[in-house]
Order: sequence, then C-alpha cells, then structure tokens
Amino acid sequence: MTTAKSSFPPEAGPGTRVLILGSLPGEVSLARGQYYAHPRNQFWRLIGAVIGVDLAGADYPGRLAALERAGVGLWDVVKSASRVGSLDQHIRDPAPNPLAGFARGLPELKAVGFNGGTAWKIGAIQIAGAPGLELIALPSSSPAHTLPFERKLAGWLPLRAFLAPAPAGNAP
Repeated sequence: MTTAKSSFPPEAGPGTRVLILGSLPGEVSLARGQYYAHPRNQFWRLIGAVIGVDLAGADYPGRLAALERAGVGLWDVVKSASRVGSLDQHIRDPAPNPLAGFARGLPELKAVGFNGGTAWKIGAIQIAGAPGLELIALPSSSPAHTLPFERKLAGWLPLRAFLAPAPAGNAP
C-alpha cells in the first residue's frame, strides 16, 4: 500500500552557509521525527567529518546545535509524496519544497549539497542559476548506496570550503 509522506521543517537559519538537501525522510526518520535517524545511514558520520565534530554519538539536539554552529542547514527537496517504504526509487507524485525562495532567504548561503541522486534530480533544477551559489551532488549517505564510506567522504569533503572557520576565542 502506498502512503503519503511529508518532509520535516527546515533546520536552517540566517547563519547557514551550506544547505544539505535530502530527498524525503525514510520510515525510521519519520517515526522518530528526526533527520537521518536510521542507524545505518552515514549522514551524521559524514557531516561530522566535514565540520570536524564527532556527531555519531551525540544526541539529536546536540547534532542540530553543532550543525548550526558550523553554518550547516538541513532540509529536503520533496515536500510530500506517496512512497512505500524508504527507498527513493519508490517516490511517486512528488511535490517539491520551495527551495529557490528558501535559499534566497539565507543571506550567508554559499553552497547547496544534494544528498543523493534523487535529491539532485528534483532539487538542482529549482536552484540552478542562483548567483553566487555552488551546487554540489553528494554521494548518498543512505545504507542503500553501498559505496564505501571513504569514497562517500571524499565526495562530501568539498563542502568544507564553504564553511567559515570558527571565530577565535569562542571555544566552549
């Protein structure tokens, strides 16, 4: 049976320099109300390596706070769709989120990373041509994408170039 699924609200604010867009939350994420909640999804390990913070062992509020401090925001390209299970290949009738307008409202935004091919296919066309904005196709963090972690990480590390170094004297 196909069921309707909806994305979460964005986790991004005026200091967001890099916005990472997924496709649509999977079943585990929807059940927990958290981005990238599936324990085998490598998102938190990947983005933690990008920002230099171990996020894999942190609780969800701590993960979001670390992303905010680093200038990283999260959202999804699909606002709602029908989908059985969690795989992107089963997304039907996607209604996109208003990505272009949202991106224009982030004054520090320098780059948008698309987590996987479906996110790229649906989202990049909406933001293409935005002045001063780099669009980056990222290897999917999903466990369904079986590329070794090291190869995924090599695709994610270019995001570092768009993140400002932490201001001196602001250590915890």
